[in-house]
Amino acid sequence: MREIPAPSLSARTTLRLGGHAIAELILETPDDLDILPERLRSLGGTPLVLGAGSNILARDGQLPLVLVRPLCAQEITVSATEGEKVFLRVGAGASMARLLRFCLKNELAGLEGLVGIPGSVGGCTAMNAGSFGTEISEYIANIHIATDNGGKNVPVAEAEFSYRSFSIPKEKKNFIILEATFVLTKSKRDGISKRMFHNFFEKKSKQPLTAWSAGCIFKNPSPQTPAGRLLEEAGFKGKRRGGVAFSSLHANFLINEGKGSAEAALDMIDEAQETVLRRFGVKLRPEVRIVPCLF
Repeated sequence: MREIPAPSLSARTTLRLGGHAIAELILETPDDLDILPERLRSLGGTPLVLGAGSNILARDGQLPLVLVRPLCAQEITVSATEGEKVFLRVGAGASMARLLRFCLKNELAGLEGLVGIPGSVGGCTAMNAGSFGTEISEYIANIHIATDNGGKNVPVAEAEFSYRSFSIPKEKKNFIILEATFVLTKSKRDGISKRMFHNFFEKKSKQPLTAWSAGCIFKNPSPQTPAGRLLEEAGFKGKRRGGVAFSSLHANFLINEGKGSAEAALDMIDEAQETVLRRFGVKLRPEVRIVPCLF
C-alpha cells in the first residue's frame, strides 16, 4: 500500500475543485485490502473510494477524508461465453473509456450508450451511470466487493439499482467495489463503432465534454422534466459566479472555468435549487456527490 499525505482533491477530480484530504491510500496489490481497515482506523476521518474523480464536488479547505484508490483492480478479462453471450470481468479501477475500447476491439455490444462518460467502472457502478437510455446495471451479472470480513461476490439480484443509485441491502455502506461482471453480446464491429460514434458526437454537440465538470449536477425529476430544461427556463444557462458557471451548452452542467472554488459552486447549486423550486415547484436533487456530506 502506498500512502500520500494531504492529497489535493482539486487535482483528483474532473471538476478540479476541493481542498486537501488527510491522506490517500493507494491499493497496489490485493494483499493491501487486508491491512486497509487498520490503516483507516489509525488515520481517522471518513473513507472516500475514488476512481476517476467524476461526479464529485469536494468542499474547500482541510477535509476529514481519507481517499482510497483501488488501483490493483484494473484488469478486463473474458471469463465465460454462452452462445452469443460473453461474460466480462472488469476491475473497478478500469476507466469506462478503456472498457468501451475493449468492447469495440472484441466485438461486444451493449454498452455503446455509455460512451463519453468519464468515470471508472467502480464509480459508474456505484452511481448506476447511464445515458442514451442505457444504465450500466442492465448489463451487470454480479459484483465483487471487499468488506471488513474479506471479499464477497454479490449477484445482481441481491443489489438494488435505481436512477443514479446503488446499494447492497445486506451490507453496510463500508464496502469497496472491486470488480463487476458484465453480460454482453457478440456483434459486428462496424455496428458497434457506428453506434459509439453517433452517441459520442450527439453528446459532444449538447454537453461540455472537454470542460472541467463533474457531469450532470442534478438528477432529472422525471424523463418528461429534465433538470437542464428547468434550469434553462429559470435563467441559469451560461450564468457565472466566482469562476464557475452553468454551461452555455447544457444548463445541467456546472463547469470550473479555471479559478473557481467549491464555495462558489455550492452557492450556485443552492441558488438554482431555490429558484427552480420557487418557479416550478420542483425540488432538484443533486446527482453530483458533495463531499464531505455535512448532514
